[in-house]
Amino acid sequence: MSEREKKLVMLFGLAAFVLLNVFAIKTFKDYKKKLSARLVDAESKVQIATAYSSKYDTVVDEMDWLTDNLPDPKVGQSVQSQLEQYASGQAAAAQLEVKRKKILENDQTGTRFHRARVEYEVTGTEASLYRWLSKLQIPNKFSAITSLRLSPNTADDTKIDCKVTAEQWYRPLSGEAADTPEPSAPEAGPTPSPIPPGLPGNPESAAQQ
Repeated sequence: MSEREKKLVMLFGLAAFVLLNVFAIKTFKDYKKKLSARLVDAESKVQIATAYSSKYDTVVDEMDWLTDNLPDPKVGQSVQSQLEQYASGQAAAAQLEVKRKKILENDQTGTRFHRARVEYEVTGTEASLYRWLSKLQIPNKFSAITSLRLSPNTADDTKIDCKVTAEQWYRPLSGEAADTPEPSAPEAGPTPSPIPPGLPGNPESAAQQ
């Protein structure tokens, strides 16, 4: 083999070595990117699992409570009537003057729970009013006050006017019609006193179904 042929063989060998190294480096970088992506994905899954694990400890008691207190399915109209009768009876026991009451249409937008709702406008002393409101908050019966507005009574400064919406969550019977009967007409009563301007709006709270 001549000197020139030897140089060509060495040149081709060097070129092949360089190309082989370039290919190896590229393959290594691609593999490294894949490993990095898999690592990021694994870290994300670990973070999600950790978050779920930490939340479990905070909700397990609530889930146990819900299991123990889950109400039986009921007809919406009967829940309306029971809620209205209970609220009216407690208002009478607290010696409140009921100016107006109204059974509102049931809220049936929930997938597992529906809500019966009643609205009251009452007048009474502070102690009587608070005693009545405390009777409307019954967590283990899924009853709660969802809207409340207080204002001073213009005729008697020892009394307070109150407008409140109380609701009760219930499980509808399977196959119960989506449309409830028309709510009953509000009872006649004295015209409510005008509410002074500048009072705070209605605070509202919701329940998770």
